[in-house]
Amino acid sequence: MRGRLQLKGKRLSANDNLNTVIRPMTFMCVANTHLIGRIAGLSRYVPFRKGIQMNELFSILVKPTGAYCNLDCEYCFFISKDQVLPGDPMMSEETLTVFLHRYLDEQPDGDVTVAWQGGEPTMRGVSFFELALPLAEQLARPGQRIRHVLQTNGTLLDDRWCRLLAAHDVLVGISVDGPAELHDRYRVNKAGRGSHTSVMRGWHLLEGYGIARNVLCTVHAANESHPLEVYHFFRDEMHAEHVQFIPIVERVDEAHAASAENCWRRTDGSRILYRQAGRHVTSRSVNPVLWGRFLNTIFDEWVQQDVGRVFVQQFDVMLGNMFGQYSLCVHAPQCGNALVAAHNGDVFSCDHWVEDEYRLGNFLHQEFREMINTPRQHQFSSFKQNLPDDCLECSVRWACQGGCPKDRFSPDLNGTYRLNYLCAGYRSFFQHAMPAMERMAQLIDNGLPAAMIMDEIATNDTSFFDIDTMRKEGRYEPIPA
Repeated sequence: MRGRLQLKGKRLSANDNLNTVIRPMTFMCVANTHLIGRIAGLSRYVPFRKGIQMNELFSILVKPTGAYCNLDCEYCFFISKDQVLPGDPMMSEETLTVFLHRYLDEQPDGDVTVAWQGGEPTMRGVSFFELALPLAEQLARPGQRIRHVLQTNGTLLDDRWCRLLAAHDVLVGISVDGPAELHDRYRVNKAGRGSHTSVMRGWHLLEGYGIARNVLCTVHAANESHPLEVYHFFRDEMHAEHVQFIPIVERVDEAHAASAENCWRRTDGSRILYRQAGRHVTSRSVNPVLWGRFLNTIFDEWVQQDVGRVFVQQFDVMLGNMFGQYSLCVHAPQCGNALVAAHNGDVFSCDHWVEDEYRLGNFLHQEFREMINTPRQHQFSSFKQNLPDDCLECSVRWACQGGCPKDRFSPDLNGTYRLNYLCAGYRSFFQHAMPAMERMAQLIDNGLPAAMIMDEIATNDTSFFDIDTMRKEGRYEPIPA
């Protein structure tokens, strides 16, 4: 497929809703467009919710505890950001009030997402959120509806937390990397012990209170070769219906390689600041080819058994891109409207770029619109569109859009270091999934549920998978080694 699909002769617009024909739930994303839905999203991702179509002018991840966290995950890029955000990491009630006033004042009517993240946001304490959640709802204009989302490791949740989250219909994303033996390899507490048992306790507490919840799973060296083990754990053991897979890419330069392998610590135990610099990765990082294989393997099971029952962000995003509906900044043509607000009011270009040169200002003294419309942020937004020739000529550019700029440090055909580190995996997945995705798009185009593809596969009606036909139509090209 090249270009965008036309839905019954017209391009899908922001007023059309794919959710009615694809599925009853939508992704929520920090991308500029929220047409398939709403996140955490993120390149740092946040949870996604059913039936919401967002119209925010920009998205904010607010961090009420800065980089402070009770876990010590070995691959965490954010825990060292206390060097950029010094001082007390806890957001004051006064700062909270200013944030909510300013953020809601600058958002249009309709559903407005307030996305809480960290660090670990629950370390701010339940009493802070007992103030924050109702305050946001009180400050909303009559035409606004507040949608709270919380991304957490889940280890500190208890009954008091769950009563609050349930009362305010908070969507909760839980970070879990699969079954215990895979999760506990890197997601450890301050004592170096695995966190899986505590995370599962939090998940089941949420389940008992009927709280909407998602799984956010990072894919790395420990679980990249176990796609079905991970997927089956989420689907069959946790009964998760909504899953996001995030590739771990720990970028590092030669000078800091040893410290990076030592969980970003020097020999004296002090941390080095994680920066988006260098052309190497740590041993914990996902292998690009295995990243593609991970997605392909899960996709093959999903498309045969779980369409309409389990919602995987990467699959929904690809299908949305086929209709020109870009719901995730990673695979959208542009980014730059997904900001981060720290506990002290500092605002940064993106969650992955909390560095001094990407500090846009402070919401205690400036409007968010003012900070978005600075030359610095315009330059940041241009990173996304500065694609190498490899991308411009790629048959799956419409789906990939070059990926996240933070991962563009591999050599391209011209010898410059602008190609996405994950390119081999992305190309493998998008080409592998394309025949089935095109078939689901055709079903949608004819007013039929995408889940009908499972019946077609079950009865061996899989002519849409024919590689020779795809080659003739220019929809297929081999993945280079």
